[in-house]
Amino acid sequence: MAADPTGEAPTGRARRPRHLDLDALIDDLATRTIVCCGSGGVGKTTTAAALALRAAARGRKVVVLTIDPARRLAQSMGLEELDNEPRPVPGAVPEGSVAEGPGGAAGSGGELQAMMLDMRRTFDEMVLGHTTPDRAQAIFDNPFYQTISTSFSGTQEYMAMEKLGQLAATGRWDLIIVDTPPSRSALDFLDAPQRLSSFLDGRMIRLLSAPARAGGSALRKLVGSTFNLFAKAVSTILGGQMLADASAFVQAFDTLFGGFQERANATYQLLRAPGTAFLVVASPEPDALREASNFVERLGTEKMPLAGMVLNRTHPVHATLSGARAREGAETLEAARGDATTAAVLRLHADRVETAERERRVLARFTRAHPNVPIVDVPAMATDVHDLDGLRAIGELLAS
Repeated sequence: MAADPTGEAPTGRARRPRHLDLDALIDDLATRTIVCCGSGGVGKTTTAAALALRAAARGRKVVVLTIDPARRLAQSMGLEELDNEPRPVPGAVPEGSVAEGPGGAAGSGGELQAMMLDMRRTFDEMVLGHTTPDRAQAIFDNPFYQTISTSFSGTQEYMAMEKLGQLAATGRWDLIIVDTPPSRSALDFLDAPQRLSSFLDGRMIRLLSAPARAGGSALRKLVGSTFNLFAKAVSTILGGQMLADASAFVQAFDTLFGGFQERANATYQLLRAPGTAFLVVASPEPDALREASNFVERLGTEKMPLAGMVLNRTHPVHATLSGARAREGAETLEAARGDATTAAVLRLHADRVETAERERRVLARFTRAHPNVPIVDVPAMATDVHDLDGLRAIGELLAS
């Protein structure tokens, strides 16, 4: 019977998970791409930024790509904003830095640049790369294109992978770190390219482009009658103007379909290639670890390289006093009208122990299902990370 990462933990002591050595990962010059993935709200953006900053300080030439619309990455790196082009992060590698880097040498020559995906601009660049300027402008002006390039389901994930492919093709950086989109499901990042390219090569799209593809007069007549029946049916649902816009878009876009599929496949192969490492980011909560478990299984199915899991916002207990003894002591002090501050501290400790035990139980379910996945846990910070010093502190915890 397969282990259930979301069910109740069976009795028995769980095996301690393997430790994930992130310094070894970022110091390995064979590591060219790190993809941070996981469900929303688990700290992917902070993890990606902290890893990028640490790698740069250890001598790597790094670019970090974020898809976070809240712009937290820019703020934490001391930048007013990020855009679709990489820009240097001032102070990322302090002068005189002596952090140990690849091969055990002091980190030198490192640099860090950061960018935030502009979905529409990336889509525009892809169109310009496959057609003439006049035809590209006709596509840009089409209302149907304006809709799918900004709001079609899966476009953001597709363009994130497109931008990753562009960055890798330049050869400008020796390490690319990607903060994947805050999707409902982490699996959307892997599924979106196929979903979007399937849409663009689907039956409805082929019908919309049929008049332009028809060759001889007899064929045009046959295709035309079929298209008219199709158009009549669809226009009652979408409206005549939207159908006309969609048809014009598809006919102008027809020559790009093959390029879309080709680029999607190329980037997908990049994710499977040696030198790529996936980091699954989660928090010690059932839903986040269930999503992480699904992603680990999917990566295994797709034969994609998993480095391990970062477990954020944990609550370790460093004192040896048990929660039951702490609560008992607090009750004794309160009954005797003793020191109220001590009683409050004991209750806080008891609550912390209960939280840590709950987190251990939840994590044990994951490790039983995936015993070979190395893990590093990062304790919850007292304050939000909002500058480079905060990111460096997270980097130290990631490497501890």
